[in-house]
Amino acid sequence: MIEVNNVTRIHHRGDTEVQALRGLSCEIAEGSFTFIVGPSGSGKSTLLYLLGALDEPTSGEIRVRGRVLSEMEPAERDEYRRTEVGFIFQSFNLMKTMDAVENVLMPFLPRGITSELRERARTLLKQVGLEHRLDHTPNQLSGGEQQRVAIARALLKDPQIVLADEPTGELDSQTGAEIFGYLRKLHREQQATVVVVTHDQRYIEDGDRVLRVRDGKIDTHAENPVNTV
Repeated sequence: MIEVNNVTRIHHRGDTEVQALRGLSCEIAEGSFTFIVGPSGSGKSTLLYLLGALDEPTSGEIRVRGRVLSEMEPAERDEYRRTEVGFIFQSFNLMKTMDAVENVLMPFLPRGITSELRERARTLLKQVGLEHRLDHTPNQLSGGEQQRVAIARALLKDPQIVLADEPTGELDSQTGAEIFGYLRKLHREQQATVVVVTHDQRYIEDGDRVLRVRDGKIDTHAENPVNTV
C-alpha cells in the first residue's frame, strides 16, 4: 500500500543543512499495524509527516496505492489529508475554546457540519469513554481524555491510514495502554493501516511490523530481526 523509495529530507537551519532522512526505503503493507522506532533525532517523525503529506521529500518518492504524493496537486494533497488520513499527535492539537464535540468536528468545519455528522462525533466520543465530557473544553480534560478526543477526531473520517506521532508520550502507562487499546480496536474493526511513531516499545505485539530507524535510514542490523523490516 505504501512504498517509500530512496527518500531524503534536508532541513535548513540558517546556513546549516540537517539531513533528517538519508535515502530511506521501506514498504508498509495495507491493513498492517506498524511501529516506527528509533532514537531521538533518527528521522521517525519526519518519515511520518511525509507519509501524511504534511511535508515533501527533498528527493525520492512516496507512493500510496500507486499515487506519488509529491506529484499531487495541492488540492489533491488537501483531499488526501482530509479524507484518507487520520492524524493523532502527541500534543493533541485541540482548540482550547472548543468543547470535545467541536474539536472532533474541527477538520470538517470548511465543508459545513450536518446534524448527522455532529451526532456521529458524539457517538465516537461515547465509544472512547467520554460520554460525560462532551461539553468540556481541553483545559477541563485530563491528558488521556484529550488524546481520546484526538482519536475520535481521527475516527470521524473513517480513515484508510492512521498516523500517530508519540500518541502516549505525555501519558502514564495505564492511560497509554488504554489509548493503544482504542488504536487496536480501530485497526481490527475498520481494517485501517495504523502507523505509530513511539519511543515506548512495550506496546508492540506479535504480528506487528516494526521499522527501526537510525541516522535517517532503516536500521537493517537492529536486534529483533523477526519484527524488523
